[in-house]
Amino acid sequence: MSIASLTGSQAGTATVQADPIKVMLVDDAVVVRGLVGRWISDEPDMTLVAAHRSARDAVADITRQNPDIVILDIEMPDMDGITALPLMIAAKRDLMVIMASTLTRRNAEISLKCLSLGAADYVPKPESNAGVTTSPAFKRELIDKVRALGRRRRISSRFAHAPGATPAATASGALAPRVAAPSIVPQHHAFKTRPLNIGAPKVLLIGSSTGGPQALTTVLRGLGAILERVPVLITQHMPPTFTTILAEHTAKATGRPAAEAKDGEPVLAGHIYVAPGGRHMLVKRTGTTPVIQLDDGPPINFCKPAVDPLFKSAAQVWGGAALACVLTGMGSDGAHGAGDVVAGGGNVIAQDEATSVVWGMPGAVAMAGHAAAVLPLDQIAPKIVRLFSGDRS
Repeated sequence: MSIASLTGSQAGTATVQADPIKVMLVDDAVVVRGLVGRWISDEPDMTLVAAHRSARDAVADITRQNPDIVILDIEMPDMDGITALPLMIAAKRDLMVIMASTLTRRNAEISLKCLSLGAADYVPKPESNAGVTTSPAFKRELIDKVRALGRRRRISSRFAHAPGATPAATASGALAPRVAAPSIVPQHHAFKTRPLNIGAPKVLLIGSSTGGPQALTTVLRGLGAILERVPVLITQHMPPTFTTILAEHTAKATGRPAAEAKDGEPVLAGHIYVAPGGRHMLVKRTGTTPVIQLDDGPPINFCKPAVDPLFKSAAQVWGGAALACVLTGMGSDGAHGAGDVVAGGGNVIAQDEATSVVWGMPGAVAMAGHAAAVLPLDQIAPKIVRLFSGDRS
């Protein structure tokens, strides 16, 4: 069948398959460059356009190679990743950069800083080169993120270069600042929102993954005094150490107590609880008090912590008083749990496709019909405030 005979969506898929995602790898370890380079080259929808041991050389090569994705190590001798990142983005505005680092506190801090500077995502590397070669989880996570972000960038690029497309502008007329995920036209997915259930919420549950740290900050900062009145429970797909720092950053951003959740602690209004990396966060009721329950069971939806256990357990504890929000992220984690929230009488809000770095998790919620609203990121906090204030519009 020729491309001309395909529908628009089929042609888009065929184009992606015929035009592989171009990846540049930047790591000073020859073992990592060789192994990860082979992984990329073995994928039918990806091609390795360059592998550099020097970030300085990689920056100089961005324009010539024109990659869609750069996998960028943080620690390199001539120029580190946080120095190279803005130079790469300046050379190619719509570039997607995945930061790679071992699980140290310093590297976790740098990775989160890089996200605020325009990196699209991060991936934690095993502590040794030998660990890289023996970690199927690392390979799966890296390849999945390259694929998801590469497809997202291609869609954004096709829209940006379509006839009549113009750069986004601010109210003053200036071009909007570059962000990790350029806004795109939604792909006209067929979904329906459900009516809002009646009843004021008493708890806010948030699930997020790729692009989540920035989205979380945007939503939480917009909640204002609501944060003083209700508990907020967050599951962000992150490894240990990263979640510790995320909680610290959340406390600074909101001015509210925020920390990794501890097993058995009570869930109190005015506090923000972050699921610790490597453990699922659930809620149970002890007498009349909701308390945190941490679970060390296997990954769910390939994630640990996962969103589904939080949503399901919270629906059992709060019923119709639960309000869940699913932000940007890969995969479908949170969709089943969102169904549990709805079945319990609660409500669910999902981030829209155009403002999501990856419309996987919120898209799965929307497509399943669980969302009472599917909103751009900047409209989510105002909607939450209205719901907690008793406004059902």
